[in-house]
Amino acid sequence: MPDAAANTLPHAAGPASDWVQRWTHLLPAGATVLDVACGHGRHMKWFAQNGHHVTGLDQSVAAIEAAGAFGQAVLADIEHNSWPLIENGQIRQFDAIVVTNYLWRPLFPVILQSLASGSVLIYETFAQGNETVGKPSSPDFLLQPGELLRAFKELHVIAFEDGFLENPPRFVQRMAAVRVDPETAPSQVARRHVLGFEQSR
Repeated sequence: MPDAAANTLPHAAGPASDWVQRWTHLLPAGATVLDVACGHGRHMKWFAQNGHHVTGLDQSVAAIEAAGAFGQAVLADIEHNSWPLIENGQIRQFDAIVVTNYLWRPLFPVILQSLASGSVLIYETFAQGNETVGKPSSPDFLLQPGELLRAFKELHVIAFEDGFLENPPRFVQRMAAVRVDPETAPSQVARRHVLGFEQSR
């Protein structure tokens, strides 16, 4: 994916995304977290520091070697090979999944299957319009308007944004959502999912 690799926000050293930090409070204590395309582990580090048990996936040997300092780091080409996280013949499920600066649409169903009941999805990546300011610019790596809402329509959406950020200039789409068990849907939806910006008041 040469176009995607040229973006200005590599999965390397640096603080966790503001969006990820804002919605981390949705996770239960000691949650199991999957970081898809984890890079060098900046979000694995963030979640580990917050007391969670983290697994990361990436196809880069160097990235996995670095990310291994923060949790279980799995070397896998998830775009061309089978999904590596299987337990007893079933897709392994997590309490939370985070995806940042990465888009591979065939993985959407796998991500859904990897979400346990009551689990959290935090997704943030580049969106249509980014081709006017830089890389990535290929439609293959840019979310269409509202695409995350359509792709994960089974989830209860806590927050969604689709717009422009200035530093660095980029178009992004991002979502925080919870998987609701249909059998307990009324009680789960009624839970008070505190909006992150209110916590600091």
